[in-house]
Amino acid sequence: MTAATVIVPASVDDAGEILTVQRAAYLVEAQRYADPFLPPLTETLDEVRAVLAGPTVVLVARHGARLVGSVRARLDGDTAHIGRLAVAPDRQGSGVGSRLLAAIEAACPPGTARFALFTGANSADNLRLYHRQGYRIVDHRPDGNGPGLAILEKPVVNPARSGA
Repeated sequence: MTAATVIVPASVDDAGEILTVQRAAYLVEAQRYADPFLPPLTETLDEVRAVLAGPTVVLVARHGARLVGSVRARLDGDTAHIGRLAVAPDRQGSGVGSRLLAAIEAACPPGTARFALFTGANSADNLRLYHRQGYRIVDHRPDGNGPGLAILEKPVVNPARSGA
């Protein structure tokens, strides 16, 4: 019998594994945009620990004892900014990213009216994932590396959740 993948809140003890998975996952993006200095690749272990100790919600996906993915959300007013969605390369395409995205949305507090995130404008796999999950492009922002960033948002559809 194989272990199930579970999604749980991250702890500060997960920082090293989160950073390892994050760097492995974002290497493809770095190659796509010829930019080895993407923030998820230059973030330090101390910075990850600080995020885990702060108000940001961080979830991890574990397959057995192995950490295979992570995601973060930071609330700003009524908007939850989702970031650093990362899945181990050998687990990409297996539904872990979709499950992490749904779980981080569910972990956001009542009063959240929208979810916002960004990805590279040429990151077709990422854009497909976000579109499948109900996100829509609302803007594009230059970032100095080719096509720039696609800014996506998704309104909260549960009126009880948004405080209405």
